[in-house]
Amino acid sequence: MSRICTLFSGSSGNCTYLASQEGGILIDAGVSARSIQRALEDRDIDPKTIRAVFVTHEHTDHVAGLRVFCSRFGCKVYSSPGTLAALEEKGMLQKVDSSCIGEETVEAAGMAVRPFPISHDCAQGYGYRIHMPDGRKVAVATDTGVMTDGVREAVHGCDLVVIESNHDVRMLQNGRYPYYLKRRILSQTGHLSNDDCAVELVELVRSGTTRLILAHLSRENNVPELAYETAKSFLTSVGMRQGTDYLLSVAPKASDQKVMVF
Repeated sequence: MSRICTLFSGSSGNCTYLASQEGGILIDAGVSARSIQRALEDRDIDPKTIRAVFVTHEHTDHVAGLRVFCSRFGCKVYSSPGTLAALEEKGMLQKVDSSCIGEETVEAAGMAVRPFPISHDCAQGYGYRIHMPDGRKVAVATDTGVMTDGVREAVHGCDLVVIESNHDVRMLQNGRYPYYLKRRILSQTGHLSNDDCAVELVELVRSGTTRLILAHLSRENNVPELAYETAKSFLTSVGMRQGTDYLLSVAPKASDQKVMVF
């Protein structure tokens, strides 16, 4: 059985758990190692069963607990050459087994993980498409200012997609962020808005995706209800029905959600 749980999501930290019968992997480790360990144990998951952490990019909300967690539990770190170089420069790979990967598939805990480039203001960001042993396919695509053709190709046809719905454009434009930060978030190397995400969801459902998880919501420029209703409204406008054609949810900042079997 394939399993997934978004342990943490949003501006304060990101970490997604995926597992097969052979063990688990994490996509990012953006909160403290203690918090990740507690979140796993609260779900009756032994942290020692985590075989690898696949890092999307080097920003703190994706790597805050990486060094301590991986050195404590012996997890291997995989990411792009650019990301690993940035982490090495920050001293975050000390006593950690790490490996650079291009866009080739890597096997971990029985899962085949294939990276794909994202459009973000970082050294060399990746999203990940994961082929589970039972044939299910999952994609994690966050921290991308625009859905490039490469990102679309990677996520389309997956059974479940974790996709960024970072901000409401009007909230951001009228909010308290300084102009330079608003400009960064709205750029093609920033973050995906609710509206831009919703447009992509329509094509995802058409490609066969049945489970959609909205992730990496801004704590300043979004609220879960708004992200959800924006997505649902777009899907409803083209005749797609929640519970029949798709299952839509929002990944909370941190929660006691159970692991989803899909």
